[in-house]
Amino acid sequence: MSATAETSTRHDWSLAEVRALFEQPFNDLLFQAQSVHRQHFDPNRVQVSTLLSIKTGACPEDCKYCPQSGHYNTGLDKEKLMEVQKVLEAAAEAKAIGSTRFCMGAAWKHPSAKDMPYVLEMVKGVKKLGLETCMTLGRLDQEQTQALAEAGLDYYNHNLDTSPEFYGNIITTRTYGERLQTLAYVREAGMKICSGGILGMGESVDDRAGLLIQLANLPEHPESVPINMLVKVKGTPLAEEMDVDPFDFIRTLAVARIMMPKSHVRLSAGREQMNEQMQALAFMAGANSIFYGEKLLTTANPQADKDMALFKRLGIKPEEREEHADEVHQAAIEQALVEQRDSRLFYNAASA
Repeated sequence: MSATAETSTRHDWSLAEVRALFEQPFNDLLFQAQSVHRQHFDPNRVQVSTLLSIKTGACPEDCKYCPQSGHYNTGLDKEKLMEVQKVLEAAAEAKAIGSTRFCMGAAWKHPSAKDMPYVLEMVKGVKKLGLETCMTLGRLDQEQTQALAEAGLDYYNHNLDTSPEFYGNIITTRTYGERLQTLAYVREAGMKICSGGILGMGESVDDRAGLLIQLANLPEHPESVPINMLVKVKGTPLAEEMDVDPFDFIRTLAVARIMMPKSHVRLSAGREQMNEQMQALAFMAGANSIFYGEKLLTTANPQADKDMALFKRLGIKPEEREEHADEVHQAAIEQALVEQRDSRLFYNAASA
């Protein structure tokens, strides 16, 4: 297959086609992925996001990879929903170190009616800072989805995790169909989708292909596709799984880039375990988004200064949001923080 083949946006991928991509010689696959990448993106720009856990632990879901599940004893401290002001302060700090998107994650099966007003204030406040907003709150109904869209939420993250065939081995408390329904609600409400999966849970290559087929064959490709490498946490059922072969991980990134040529492919959880050479290969394979900062929800992440040092060595620069000048950003930060300090919608966790 030539390097320029199959670069158009498609929604009709078959398992045989995707399997053939995975089976290409490694150099050929990377060359094809990099060629596709250059048709749609600056190859030396990477979008930088920061992820904050706004509500940690005690999740009723039984996802076997997750230390926040209430089904497993991982020693994680349980925390209630953060105050709006503290979330905005964290967002301002994220912007100061170079993030352009601020992602907020809550360990819920779905958001409750009592928590939604505070969640909406978080979205509005982060938007005023000049950052793109993203949330992951679990399953949504149509009313909640519409409320988030009206508050100005840019992205909603809802990962499919793996193929439909392997999904039941990992999660039993929510169906694959429910995940797809939430994505449909998000798209109908006019928001962008962030959806991907996790490698290293015991899945086969066909399962990895099946995950990418589900994403690429949606009516519209997700704008952001996070590819996570399992972070093995003691106390979870997957704590003893075998490590993902680094070349297999890079192959999956490359195939994702080819199948979803205009999406940002995010090098996500597991980056703490990757050396600089593996990360460089990931960018060559078409990954062009990272989470930035010391923590991803509850697991470690390379520190910001290490990321910037690697970027410098590779000649990579963070992707910018050109519509916001630095002066506007700073003024927005200061004004939004003043407004939020005076707001009556601060969430007092102690009295909840």
